[in-house]
Amino acid sequence: MAFINYVTQIQFEFGAVRLLAQECARVGITRPLVVTDPGVRAAGVLQPALDALAGLAVAVFDQTPSNPTEAAVRAAVQLYRQERCDGLIAVGGGSAIDCAKGIAIAATHEGPLTTYATIEGGSARITERVAPLIAVPTTSGTGSEVARGAILIVDDHRKLGFHSWHLVPRTAICDPGLTLGLPPQLTAATGMDAIAHCMETFMSTAFNPPADGIALDGLARGWQHIEAATRDGANREARLNMMSASMQGAMAFQKGLGCVHSLSHSLGGLNPRLHHGTLNAVFLPAVIRFNAQAGQVQTERRIERMAHAMGLPQGADVAEAVKDMTDRLGLPTRLAGLGVTEDMWDEVIRGAMADHCHKTNPREASADDYRAMLAESM
Repeated sequence: MAFINYVTQIQFEFGAVRLLAQECARVGITRPLVVTDPGVRAAGVLQPALDALAGLAVAVFDQTPSNPTEAAVRAAVQLYRQERCDGLIAVGGGSAIDCAKGIAIAATHEGPLTTYATIEGGSARITERVAPLIAVPTTSGTGSEVARGAILIVDDHRKLGFHSWHLVPRTAICDPGLTLGLPPQLTAATGMDAIAHCMETFMSTAFNPPADGIALDGLARGWQHIEAATRDGANREARLNMMSASMQGAMAFQKGLGCVHSLSHSLGGLNPRLHHGTLNAVFLPAVIRFNAQAGQVQTERRIERMAHAMGLPQGADVAEAVKDMTDRLGLPTRLAGLGVTEDMWDEVIRGAMADHCHKTNPREASADDYRAMLAESM
């Protein structure tokens, strides 16, 4: 049986960050902990959010790492309790929002985070006690502001998923103005993350027609506007459409992702310095080809529909088009350029086969299949 659930309250417009105090009042947050990272604060992107919260007792945790960790969650929980906070506001990219989701669990539930990881059977242990969360994305990539999941590196160095409808932010404040001037490489990498979400969830054969429609429209928006957003950080139309593509990818991927994310999660846990969106861009061509080899008419038609949404000519090689786009954006197209070596493959494959995205790929991958995808991506 298909389970379909959409999703949360979204405020989407230039200047929407001004609504933060209003949304805190609606949700019942009076003493928020703002979760962000040093880069967002240094760039001045945090300040509009703090200005909008004038009059509230606000504490700030600004030490979210680029790949959020259980250690960072513990440090933030200590501040949350010390300042007697009653809710969370994440201001940043997927890292800050996912870190805030980890804090929402850890501040209100006993035991280590692994207790609540999806592959450990922990989803059902996450209850309505989670701290209320408002998410304010400052990049257009993960879409975590409308998603039920978070990806965190736990103390044993695994990069694990945490999934519960209780983790969906109570409000997503999507203000494209907060992404104006985002550096080109980060724009490109996060944008390819959004495109990967739309493509991979659309390829999934799970039954969720609303997700399919949302993903296909998000892909069209992302593909059309990512180059303009990367080339000109002040392009308002491109920024708006990239933020929408990011949001739509995450609205859709409740349907499930696949091998791209299994590999990216595993390799990103092994080397947390690697950017998740960049890894998705590198792996996506090999996974598209792997899925196309399934010989299933449904999969072939889905790839054709993606090509149409991307504006590609009939018969175009979608996997090659993704690789060419990644190259035009100035991102690496090969794992070797990211410092990945063959002696890492066994560990990456083990992690990929245990990842929560492994089973929702339209064609189940074996260890040898993953090895071939890694070889193709090198």
